[in-house]
Amino acid sequence: MKEDYKKIVCTNKKAYYDYHIEEVYEAGLVLKGTEVKSLRLGRVSIGDSYAQIKGGELYLMNCYIGPYPFASYNQHEPLSPRKLLLHKKEIKRLIGRLKDRSLTLIPLRIYFRRGLAKAELGLAKRKRKFDKREEIKKRDEERRILKGYKIR
Repeated sequence: MKEDYKKIVCTNKKAYYDYHIEEVYEAGLVLKGTEVKSLRLGRVSIGDSYAQIKGGELYLMNCYIGPYPFASYNQHEPLSPRKLLLHKKEIKRLIGRLKDRSLTLIPLRIYFRRGLAKAELGLAKRKRKFDKREEIKKRDEERRILKGYKIR
């Protein structure tokens, strides 16, 4: 069997710094033609975006997909909500998980797999300020230790 090839278009680098990621889901994206072409050019930003459930369906909100420069009159709206494709069981499970605790659903990556646009969503809980500080301290300590080994 051939290994799945992913062409990563965009990653949310601040997600792992600002949130504790508990679970990861893969969802398909419903896009128009010019949106797909803009994605292939890398004209996308998911830094401030999140996923929201409306009417039993999942939508990606506040995701910026820039206008396609070679389109004439069939241009898409850059910040419009985009539907995400998940199984009904997964959506029902997410509804329960999102209501229970203070969890949010954020996009971690957008990529193409087998020619289809996919979004990797993370069920996340926001980190507090002291959690971030402790993480930075641990990282600095590891760097100092590694640096000490390199000098010897």
